[in-house]
Amino acid sequence: MDLRPIQPADLELIAEFFVRVPERDRTFFNEDVLDPAVVESFLAPREGDQRLILLDDDGTVVGWLALFGGVGWSHHVARIGLVVDPTARGRGLGKKLAREGLVRGLQAGYSKLVVEIIAEERPAIAMFQAIGFQIEALLLDHVSDLAGEVHDLVVLTHHAEQGSGDLEAIGLESELA
Repeated sequence: MDLRPIQPADLELIAEFFVRVPERDRTFFNEDVLDPAVVESFLAPREGDQRLILLDDDGTVVGWLALFGGVGWSHHVARIGLVVDPTARGRGLGKKLAREGLVRGLQAGYSKLVVEIIAEERPAIAMFQAIGFQIEALLLDHVSDLAGEVHDLVVLTHHAEQGSGDLEAIGLESELA
């Protein structure tokens, strides 16, 4: 497995990856990842943003990780986004990407990391809680899918000042050294 920033030669692989992601999952992205212009914009992220891909041993994109840095009064906050190819789920790749997002966010100097998850996605919520995120908010009927059905949104956060004890407990302290 190779996790690295997106490169120009990856655009076709990334486009193929997002086509494999079920429509239901793509509904909850903040960007239209099927739009070639959006995918191309990943090559030049805003300052503070990161876009990475996880490649399987055969060169297939099996995961996507993004850090979206806050601006203005939220410059200390970054939002984490990730998705795993449906054919690669159940192998611990989501947890690997979540942990990597946490480490990269803290290394980049963000004091608060946020992840937004549809309330029905209980396994994803539990995964983030297992690496130190806590539920900070439940926003009722906050997200509308392509069919017009509304869903509750769970906002989970991790504060850098939670201390090294939390990071040590989940085995991440050494990665931040």
